[in-house]
Amino acid sequence: MSARILDPDGKRRVFLVDDHPLVREWLTNLINQQKDLVVCGEAEDAPQALQAIESLQPDAAVVDVTLANGSGIELVKDLKNIAPRVAVVVLSMHDETLYAERALRAGARGYVMKRETTKKIIAAIREVLEGRLYVSEEFRNSLTEKLIEGKAGGSPVDELSDRELEVFRRLGQGHETRRIAEALGISIKTVQVYCARIKDKLGLANATELLREAMRWWESQHQH
Repeated sequence: MSARILDPDGKRRVFLVDDHPLVREWLTNLINQQKDLVVCGEAEDAPQALQAIESLQPDAAVVDVTLANGSGIELVKDLKNIAPRVAVVVLSMHDETLYAERALRAGARGYVMKRETTKKIIAAIREVLEGRLYVSEEFRNSLTEKLIEGKAGGSPVDELSDRELEVFRRLGQGHETRRIAEALGISIKTVQVYCARIKDKLGLANATELLREAMRWWESQHQH
């Protein structure tokens, strides 16, 4: 395992990325209560996070999968390139079945849902700092099953690329094309291309059907 840079008190340094100030405050208080961990910085979006993490080179980063500006999954991919030594834990309100495998493929070492206990969040940070993966036992079993039996994804939405899923999610939240383009730092035309691909993959006839399906899907994600 590569050497770790410790803060003056000998603690592992953790960087937080979440667009909700209350969540960042909660995580900061939680992490700073630990004898071996300390929060060294925070950011509310992907551009801020990239700049700060490249500069600070923390030991670990806790990243929310859904950010107001940018995408948590794309941020994980970028961090793998500019700061490969940083162990990333993705923290999400979304069920593991939707984003965990995508997060791991992108380069994250752990995935924890926000509804989990604080003990599990701390455990995840410690596990990834030791070079191990952290996911729930249920998700680990489903991955093993998928690998052994070659099971395909259970939903057409699983077939969307990370970028397509990000556009689909924002459509479901009621965001217009221009707003999605600005948030993701891409052109309106590119968003329209993604929308066309999503319609094709989901077998939808037009923009109205796409919007209706995206909103239905987004609501279904928040029923549990």
